Amino acid sequence: MADRGITDRVAVVGAGCTRFGERRDAGADDLLIAAANEAAAAAGIDLADVDAFWLGTFGSGHAGTALSKPLKLDNKPVTRVENFCATGSDAFRNACYAVAAGAYDVVMAIGVEKVMDSGQAGIPFFEFFDDGTVVPHTPPGTFGYLATGYAQRHGVADADLRAAMTHVAWKNHRNGALNPRAYFQREIPKEVIDRQPLLAGKLSLLDCGGLADGAAAVVITRTEDARRYTGKPVLVKALALAAGPGTGTMDPGHDFSSFPEAVAAARSAYAQAGIRDPRAELSFAEVHDCFTITEIVLMEDLGFSARGTAWKDMVGGVFDRDGALPINPDGGLKAFGHPLGASGIRMIFESWLQLRGEAGERQIDNGRTLALTQNIGGDPGECVCLITILGT
Repeated sequence: MADRGITDRVAVVGAGCTRFGERRDAGADDLLIAAANEAAAAAGIDLADVDAFWLGTFGSGHAGTALSKPLKLDNKPVTRVENFCATGSDAFRNACYAVAAGAYDVVMAIGVEKVMDSGQAGIPFFEFFDDGTVVPHTPPGTFGYLATGYAQRHGVADADLRAAMTHVAWKNHRNGALNPRAYFQREIPKEVIDRQPLLAGKLSLLDCGGLADGAAAVVITRTEDARRYTGKPVLVKALALAAGPGTGTMDPGHDFSSFPEAVAAARSAYAQAGIRDPRAELSFAEVHDCFTITEIVLMEDLGFSARGTAWKDMVGGVFDRDGALPINPDGGLKAFGHPLGASGIRMIFESWLQLRGEAGERQIDNGRTLALTQNIGGDPGECVCLITILGT
């Protein structure tokens, strides 16, 4: 498969992000306006200077008019993108390709979701019709298989896995306590996490990320033009998307201890960026911690830990903010919640801050200049994975 990439051909020159949470004070339009204006201001431009827009939203609006109406765009091209929980990242990916192709000079990728007013638990958007063979399930139910599969595959005792999952939740909430844009801005002691009731398999209440309202946006240009807008552009090193065949639940060889899609996307991204040892070369990573076990499994799929050892590395502090490879320094989905269309661009926003040295108390200072963001969309066994690598 040809996968030539667009390494260093485009740059992020502005970024914006709303506060995430139960935003009953703002509708989707308000969130879009706030994120777009902040990103444009950071790039020193007006929205009228943007040639084209890519909007990521799972269900908070249809077609390009979901963005053109609130921003009062004057007949600009707007493309709506949806790709499960990787929706925001895929809007960014497509916007980057348009600039690299020379179709536009300045573009914006923006993601939004407004889900907290539905009055129901879980993702409140409609299900597609199927042939009647799809078994009803919940995200905690399907991602709970990961904890069972991982423990059985690697012989991890329940107490050891519990300690590692607790550490993920503790770490990410600790990071989020330093972030004024996060939904949950307080630390949670490990003993509190440990005594939460089980919801699905080995997953307890605080092993689960929540939903949220929010929006985030970035402005993208060609690298040779980037310093017209900022003295500290952030370059795109790699964009890798893998959509699996969806056969995991039918494959007797699939044991729910890994995301093959993440493995494939990571292989492509590292080849594009010239990365040989991601644990040593990346400054930090923002990963899709929809559940604590997801983050543990991803540490191995992304090559940050050897197979069967991520739980040990997690408990050992390798992925803490002051560890060898900080993971989710902004607090991740655990602290932010998950507005499906916005999460991927929120990760890029954090990378923009960190790589420019503007993350405040959360600032990572390990001398490295590469960051990775990663989203999983769908369920274990049938999902998509999108990885972005950014650098100075």
